[in-house]
Amino acid sequence: MPIGTPFHSRTAPLCVSQNWRTWSGYFAASSYDVVHDYEYHAIRNSAGLIDVSPLFKYEVRGRDALKLVNRVVTRDVSKCAVGQAIYTCLCDDEGNVIQDGTLFRLTEDLFRFNLAEPGLRWLNLNAVGLDVTITDVSEQIAALALQGPNSLKILTRLIDIELGGLKFFRLVFVTIDSMPVIVSRTGYTGDLGYELWFSSKFAERIWDRLIQTGKGFGIKPAGLLALDLTRLEAGFILLDVDYLSVEKALIPGQRYTPFEIGLGWTVDLKKDFFLGCRRLRAESARGPSRQIAGLEIDLRDYEHLFHQQGLPPQLPLTAWRGGVPVYQDGRQVGHATTGGWSPVLKKYIALATVSKERADLGNHLEIEVTVEYARKTAGATVVKLPFFDPPRKKSLFISQDGQSP
Repeated sequence: MPIGTPFHSRTAPLCVSQNWRTWSGYFAASSYDVVHDYEYHAIRNSAGLIDVSPLFKYEVRGRDALKLVNRVVTRDVSKCAVGQAIYTCLCDDEGNVIQDGTLFRLTEDLFRFNLAEPGLRWLNLNAVGLDVTITDVSEQIAALALQGPNSLKILTRLIDIELGGLKFFRLVFVTIDSMPVIVSRTGYTGDLGYELWFSSKFAERIWDRLIQTGKGFGIKPAGLLALDLTRLEAGFILLDVDYLSVEKALIPGQRYTPFEIGLGWTVDLKKDFFLGCRRLRAESARGPSRQIAGLEIDLRDYEHLFHQQGLPPQLPLTAWRGGVPVYQDGRQVGHATTGGWSPVLKKYIALATVSKERADLGNHLEIEVTVEYARKTAGATVVKLPFFDPPRKKSLFISQDGQSP
């Protein structure tokens, strides 16, 4: 049976919708309100506070910590400075993705993985013979994502150092009311945002301080429905939705390499060795046979399908998940995995895996649409990812007097 996160005493009374889902054995709010609109707009226009504690967190330390981490991820971690975070893939020896996630370098010989799925067994298997200690700190570390244009303003009033100069994917050690916290400029919304990592014993106090301080800045707890829509707009993929881990694959077609899921940029082929390097070097030379593409659905086509049945168009206001066929010239060339109506862009968008030759920008495809129980197709155009990429996501915020906003 699922259990509450360290914030459950705060989130449960706020979840008036009683709309929960299970995330890694924990209760996670799908939406706090009956509809998720307010939570989505808080992330995009003020600040959303998201409980991300169910992430699996593993610390790797010791003389061979860098050697182990470099063995199991596709990035070259020797280039990662202390105080830096990197986004990367973990692959098997055949170059198939096990999962994607973030890695923090906390000291020269201390790293922390933040992963969506369990990874302790894989780390231990690859640590044989190395001088490392691997510790599962998932339950000891609570985590909150504070995302949105007002997130910096809220944190500035809480912490003991200036944050405006913290670069994208960097982290810093701070205190909130004498409680130690790691603040990383990371997130899953594609917006200005930060993630806070701290001992679970401080969870309720830090939640209360964030809510109290954020009242004047429009802070609002946000659930997974709002998060799913923002990550779609950001073009971020989701494990078990947009691709399947090789550990769960039953057939070859369910195995994906980083190049096939839009993460080829995380593969450093110049590294001497990492798991899957041989296969990935070969694939890099010839190119993947399929890849993730962004689709923009033609609204006139879409609306016409409903008007033919005497119906108003039914736009998906929550992000849908599932395999929706994608066609070209009457032939299936791929499948969409996530889609929905983007309030900020005023567009119907989707992520799709399509054959490589169909992934060129501007290519015209068709996506399956069900209208009154009948399967139809609407036009869709391949567009550049991410769909939404505001400058504030990576900007620095240092004013002339050296103070952050």
